[in-house]
Amino acid sequence: MLTLCCAIGLALVGACDKLPSRPKTAFNADSAFSYTRQQVAFGPRIPGTPGAEKAGDWIVKMMKARADTVIEQRWKHKTLKGDSIPLRNILARFNPKATQRVLYVTHWDTRPMADSDPVLGNRGTPILGANDGASGVGLFVALGDALKKTPANVGVDLLFVDGEDYGESFDPPYADVLLGSQYFANNPPSPDYKPIYGVLWDMIADADLNILQEPKSMAAAPEVVTRVWQKAADLGYSRFFIPKAYPYAVTDDHVPFIEKGFRVIDVLDLDYGPPGPDGEASPNYHHTLQDTMEHISAKSLQIVGDVALALLMDG
Repeated sequence: MLTLCCAIGLALVGACDKLPSRPKTAFNADSAFSYTRQQVAFGPRIPGTPGAEKAGDWIVKMMKARADTVIEQRWKHKTLKGDSIPLRNILARFNPKATQRVLYVTHWDTRPMADSDPVLGNRGTPILGANDGASGVGLFVALGDALKKTPANVGVDLLFVDGEDYGESFDPPYADVLLGSQYFANNPPSPDYKPIYGVLWDMIADADLNILQEPKSMAAAPEVVTRVWQKAADLGYSRFFIPKAYPYAVTDDHVPFIEKGFRVIDVLDLDYGPPGPDGEASPNYHHTLQDTMEHISAKSLQIVGDVALALLMDG
């Protein structure tokens, strides 16, 4: 029977011993997966579109039912092409009076073009962003469920940033990308706002989960990287939080925070897709029309959710 179970598991997911046998915390991955699906159901969440407005309203409603305080930051951004787009950050605060705080960040917008799609004719089409956008939202709303039932030992700020994926170039000065994180880093909730540490959670639901350490994070806040990966190891998740660096640095929403002196790291799975012969994703669904619900996993959300919640409960 054990051999049969492993054979079935191998056929379905690649390796039966890679799956968590049970949740390690009160985080509910089924709820997180459902919340992710509800975000995807709004369609592409591109700033200035009806889908984005509805999805943002949904996030606000969900977090007001869970957090102590919800703050919205709204502003207009003028793009390199001269367009004016509306943007919205959403900050859900738990125990807002606490001076010791942890900042979690995720982006909720989606890319307006599938510029990495293998089909050339698809590259101007907006993506649904099940992993790249919706999974972080699902994670945070489910974290809100857990924190409402059992408050953390520290104040917690769950920040949903907009406009991460809007522009074409991720090179400095980040003209049309990382817009929400840049805005928040320049306009924090108070002039003296300084969380103990912060974590950006991005693309964290890949069905084949492999999270390596991001070099810019390791250089800017090595103690935070150690804290996160050690917590994953304590929970038995070293197969997924691999203590090895990506071969190149990643420009993501943690960068504007680092540049402002915040100790924020990036937790993300860049190899989004089934592993090829060299161990990297082949094909990679990042920024393609294949970034859909069938390529993400509640089991991966459970792993990441366990780590994220356990960190908060430890303070």
